[in-house]
Amino acid sequence: MTGRVEGQVVIVTGASGGIGRAASEIFAREGASVVVADLNVVGGEETAHIIEKAGGKAIFFKTDVSSAADTEAVVAAAVAEFGGLNCAFNNAGVEGEQALAADATEENFMLNYKVNMLGVWLCMKYQIQQMLKQGTGGAIVNTASDAGLIGVKGLGHYSAAKHAVIGLTKSTALDYATKKIRVNAVCPGPIRTQMLERVFEENPKFADAMISAQPVKRLGEPHEIGDAAVYLCSDAASYITGHALPVDGGYMAT
Repeated sequence: MTGRVEGQVVIVTGASGGIGRAASEIFAREGASVVVADLNVVGGEETAHIIEKAGGKAIFFKTDVSSAADTEAVVAAAVAEFGGLNCAFNNAGVEGEQALAADATEENFMLNYKVNMLGVWLCMKYQIQQMLKQGTGGAIVNTASDAGLIGVKGLGHYSAAKHAVIGLTKSTALDYATKKIRVNAVCPGPIRTQMLERVFEENPKFADAMISAQPVKRLGEPHEIGDAAVYLCSDAASYITGHALPVDGGYMAT
């Protein structure tokens, strides 16, 4: 343990597996008390158990990030259990169905909007309120995507939501820059998660094409995004705010 976030309290959404679970474990190893937030009770409780078994501190709180009541309640749970809130990794997200713009459904578009964009705003709303109340500042990291920086054929609904996350991140960073609250985003490239595996199952050729397009010729691993999130929440990133950080094996450089 190097203690990059020693003594801090963090909420991680979408923490039942993949990037969220990996990030939760890293936050805990680096000294934070972790509120594991997810709709998936079984997976979320498992993440909390893994952390506790390794000697860390964690609780699970069932959370629908598209619900104002839930996003407010999970912040209250962090305060009740651990005494405050210092950091947040707003990672919960969905990919929806692949579809060209004219073929996409309103339901699919709204799912992406509610979880990927509205969910991030609701989480930040109550996280920032608590951080302002404490008066000690804080750090928030939102999960965007390379798809928030470029267009992606067949994923316009997803790309639009992730573009919105980056815009929201930058604007919110400016809103609270003088309040010692930093707000950044990570933009993962293709990461080996269940979400990406589902995309590959729908379009097997897409997997080979995606890996071939990566300068490093491999998929990323969940812990590589988790490490970036912990860094952005740590004092080592104290002069970084309003930034959208690609963690993508060099893809955006192409």
